[in-house]
Amino acid sequence: MNSTTGRNSIRVKMYIFVIITVLSVAFGTAAIAFNASADQIDRYYKQNTADNARNFASMVDGDFLAGLRAAASSEEFQALREQAEEEDDEALIEDFLREKGLWEKYSETRDMITAYLKNMEGIKYLYIVAHGDMDAECDMYLVDDAENPIYETGYYEQRETELRGVDLTAMPEPTISNGDWGWLCSDFKPVYASDGSCVCIVGCDIGMDDVMAERQRLMLILAGGALIFTSVVLTAAMLFINKTIVKPINTMTREMKKFTPTEKLSYEDAGVIDLNIRSRDEIGEIYRGIRGMQIRIIDYLKDMLALEEDKKKAESELRDKDEQIDQLSIESLTDALTGVGNKAAYLKKTAELDQQSREPGFEFALVMVDMNNLKHINDEHGHRAGDQYIKGCCHMVCDAFKHSPVFRIGGDEFVAILQGQDYANRKDICEQLRRDFEKTYEQTGLSPWLRYSAAVGMAENASNDGAVEFVFRRADEKMYQDKARFKKKYGVNTR
Repeated sequence: MNSTTGRNSIRVKMYIFVIITVLSVAFGTAAIAFNASADQIDRYYKQNTADNARNFASMVDGDFLAGLRAAASSEEFQALREQAEEEDDEALIEDFLREKGLWEKYSETRDMITAYLKNMEGIKYLYIVAHGDMDAECDMYLVDDAENPIYETGYYEQRETELRGVDLTAMPEPTISNGDWGWLCSDFKPVYASDGSCVCIVGCDIGMDDVMAERQRLMLILAGGALIFTSVVLTAAMLFINKTIVKPINTMTREMKKFTPTEKLSYEDAGVIDLNIRSRDEIGEIYRGIRGMQIRIIDYLKDMLALEEDKKKAESELRDKDEQIDQLSIESLTDALTGVGNKAAYLKKTAELDQQSREPGFEFALVMVDMNNLKHINDEHGHRAGDQYIKGCCHMVCDAFKHSPVFRIGGDEFVAILQGQDYANRKDICEQLRRDFEKTYEQTGLSPWLRYSAAVGMAENASNDGAVEFVFRRADEKMYQDKARFKKKYGVNTR
């Protein structure tokens, strides 16, 4: 992180905090005001819709509507209604209703709806519907205003999805929705016959498109006002924060970086902070604390000057002894020829694994690598060639298991202990190592001691393993299986 980024990090965090706080307050207040206004308007329209639906329901004749519903539900009327709709002939319906003695009351009710819509501003739709039970998918229109043809009486229409499963005669309050007819506040009130039965419902829809458009404008005005208010408050807050907090902290940070304590310099030459900060708030306390700490550091260095040389001499002698001990320890655990861990290091590591493997979920794997043809190379080309062959095979093993310790536990035997990344990719790595050994062995143009070859066997620890030795035996067994495969494939002595 560069110095500029470090210096500005606190400022950025403070600005973000202030911005989020002010925005939350401003827009939260605007949202509360908007919701309060919207809720008040909704209550007004719901009350108005309910009053009109209830008022008109009280004006109509329930017994007449019961008779009209029964007549309109008959098969004869439904067939006549379809014919009237196809021929656009309202006279067919009128004649039927006259014949049944329903026409005068029907016409009177229809005119009443038309007059009510004309005189009551804001009502978009007013109609009488023969409402089925709450699970019905369709409702039948009985009476509508004069703008609709009379053959729509008896027309079955699909009920709105949101009203299915709802008992319209017992709805607790009007609903506001946006559908194919725009924004509507709707309510339904029951009409009862003289025997107390509900024969139909009066539906009243008041249009709210203008209200919703005005509500959207109000929301934009409130949001814009909140944004302007936020901008003004944030500007003032940031100027105040910058002057009282950010600027003094930045100045102290910049001056602190000039502090280079040494016992040979004065306070001024060492860069002890010296600023004109006299405030009695937390910023002033931080400044005075930093200055006092820097002065104490210089004083301490001067006090320790006399003892430093003796300390360095003692540390030098101790370091020499530690290096000698570390070198002896490394040599005792390192294979002299290959530089990997020797058998003593392997036994030390397996003792650690025996302890760790008792923990639930602990995972590791052993890879047993046994070189092929080492005895043949020693016998035919000498031990110098054999040493070169051993080091080459060891290099391939170490290169394959880059993240795991490798040990030489015998003349021609290596063991790798896999954990972490190498454990996760163990199968792929082992298979690739086998292919690499075969590839080098198949390079017949090279000297025999450069055609590296080895058998590879791998085994994972299991929950029932009592010690690493059991994992080693399984890996050793798989190694011998790989050695047999090599011998079968190439027909050579693998020792």
